[in-house]
Amino acid sequence: MKTIFKLSIFLFLCGISISSISQKINNEISLIDIFTDKTFTARTISGLRSMNDGEHFTTLESRKKIIKYSYKTGEVIDILFSTLEKDFDINNYEFSSDESKVLLSVNAEFIYRRSYTADYYIYDITTKKLEKLSNNGRQKFVNFSPNALKVAFVRDNNIFIKNLKTKDEKQITFDGKFNYIINGGTDWVYEEEYSFTRAFFWSPKGDKIAYYKFNEKDVPDFNMIKYNNALYPENYAFKYPKAGEKNSIVSIHVYDLINNQTNTMDIGSETDQYIPRIKWTTDNNKLSIIRENRLQNHIEILITNTNNGNSKVIYEEKNRYYIERIEDWYMTMTDDGRSFIINSEKDGWNHFYLYDIEGKLINQITKGEWDITNFIGLDSKTQTLYYQSAEESPLNKAVYSIKLDGTEKKKLSEKRGTNITVFSKGFKYYINYYSNANTPKYITLHDQKGKLIRILEDNNELNRKIKDYNFVKTEFLKINTPSSKWDLNAYMLKPNNFDHKKKYPMLMFQYGGPGSQRVTDSWPRFFAWHQMLAQKGYIVVCVDNRGTGGRGEEFKKITYRQLGKYETIDQIEAAEYFSNLPYIDENRTGIWGWSYGGFLSASGLFQGANIFEMAISVAPVSSYRFYDSIYTELYMGLPQDNAEGYDNNALLTHVDKLKGKLLLIHGTGDDNVHFQNSIELARKLTEANKQFESQFYIDKAHSIRGSNTQLHLYTRMTNFILENL
Repeated sequence: MKTIFKLSIFLFLCGISISSISQKINNEISLIDIFTDKTFTARTISGLRSMNDGEHFTTLESRKKIIKYSYKTGEVIDILFSTLEKDFDINNYEFSSDESKVLLSVNAEFIYRRSYTADYYIYDITTKKLEKLSNNGRQKFVNFSPNALKVAFVRDNNIFIKNLKTKDEKQITFDGKFNYIINGGTDWVYEEEYSFTRAFFWSPKGDKIAYYKFNEKDVPDFNMIKYNNALYPENYAFKYPKAGEKNSIVSIHVYDLINNQTNTMDIGSETDQYIPRIKWTTDNNKLSIIRENRLQNHIEILITNTNNGNSKVIYEEKNRYYIERIEDWYMTMTDDGRSFIINSEKDGWNHFYLYDIEGKLINQITKGEWDITNFIGLDSKTQTLYYQSAEESPLNKAVYSIKLDGTEKKKLSEKRGTNITVFSKGFKYYINYYSNANTPKYITLHDQKGKLIRILEDNNELNRKIKDYNFVKTEFLKINTPSSKWDLNAYMLKPNNFDHKKKYPMLMFQYGGPGSQRVTDSWPRFFAWHQMLAQKGYIVVCVDNRGTGGRGEEFKKITYRQLGKYETIDQIEAAEYFSNLPYIDENRTGIWGWSYGGFLSASGLFQGANIFEMAISVAPVSSYRFYDSIYTELYMGLPQDNAEGYDNNALLTHVDKLKGKLLLIHGTGDDNVHFQNSIELARKLTEANKQFESQFYIDKAHSIRGSNTQLHLYTRMTNFILENL
């Protein structure tokens, strides 16, 4: 005690307090802070559902409770479901249409990115009775009928219907078989690229089910080893169509619950095509089917009579490059069924258009040299469309409302940055998730005109930590590069106590894939880790190259049929631009990225050998011949028609140019960008006698997560940067 007292007197005489010494020590960001203690993880509101009355919403909390709140007061109205059972973890929930029941998916086991099997339960809110949906095996894609009397689900690639009154379980398809036929669910490539898994849909009256059938018999198998910490690893083979290879043959069927008959819909004689979406119209007998050619530059909307399967084309669009992947909200119909909304880049920018049900253009809803970035909702009663766009700037995302005739446009969001909005049913309220490059999620409740009612989450605790740990501000800038006629958007993090007279090492980060954006005024990915690197004396830079989004069709589609060419040029020239700044050490320049960013990182190191000293490439595509059909052919065409485009820009082609330090990272269980990519890249590097480092994560998927994996991964990457930059 005497020693501590003497130290305190000494510090006092020196004008230093113990608290300031403690704060200085604690100010250093550590990997434990980021990945173990989650010190810098923003609080959010998850599992949010608006209830039918538009006055209340529910959230899923701690995976154990469903809590009902009032929009108006924010008060807890009721706890609709709660469990103390340790092994009862709710993955998702869905209300029946009358909100008398809630469907719970429990203890999910994921198959791929979005698909999973689970034990499903039906909870009756009135009687408080919880009942297991089926005792005959785990289910997928469970969904209430519109009248809440039945649920449909998929098991073993077949569709079943459960009658909630009689408890009867009826099978309606019988040919489902793994790696052969899928009924009511999507195959791997549709799940990944069209972002949906449940592939059956109840008719408005609930007496029919329209569903996809995937025949994947002729799709080549991809073999992936699952080590499972077992004596004998498992060989997992699944259907994965790579660029130019055979896809599943898709057909659309409608099962009639009244006469127990199934009709096949006419989608044309061509089988080498895509059906990105199907949607019921307001007519119980009419189904809309969106059909697209394999090159994805010609789209048609069909209206089909489900009683006989006959179809007619009501809309057609072609593009000299490609048509962006069809989102779930594409062809949103007005409540009266007389018109529908689509988005298109037909005028060079992504905008909304209104058509009547016969396919005649009524009017273009939004116009201007800026892109729509999200559809939020349609209020048919007031003929009002709500959306998010980059009208202010590609860096910012604001929320607007507009009438369907294109008049009365209003900006709802007030804060400049990124706004993501979720409306209540009936559009009386909305919850806005706001952030900017220096501010974590700020969640607020508003009325439909935009007036603030209440702050739901301000993340003040995280904001205090950001201040305590001396996070530096993100600086945005535009840079000129020799090869681009456009300025490129970029951001920069400088070290604390930055001195423009000193020279600092620079680490570039990017993703760079088609239509993506990393340079936005939003709370960024990898932010805390980049802040830690800035604390250690690095300048961190991110540049959105040509081919990225938010800047119109011409800027985005310049990379068509030659992925990697212009992106690599832009990253190299951007590095040259920054290296010429007086405070950047041109002999200590690195680059890192993940997935498409991993591809560009290695490409930059290979082709910019005199610019970059090191690169970290996580889960890269080493040749787009190895990647899936829908994604790759959208941007590259078929390899049979574009061998030059595929091979000239592949990493495998440029390994002999490697001069700097390369760290290659991949998960062996990556079902998306296969471990094969890094294996073949390692083979080529070895054949060229090029030294490199590698880090592989056993059985980990594309995100490389689980247990201490992230801590290990970022420790490895941090050490590599410290040693080589």
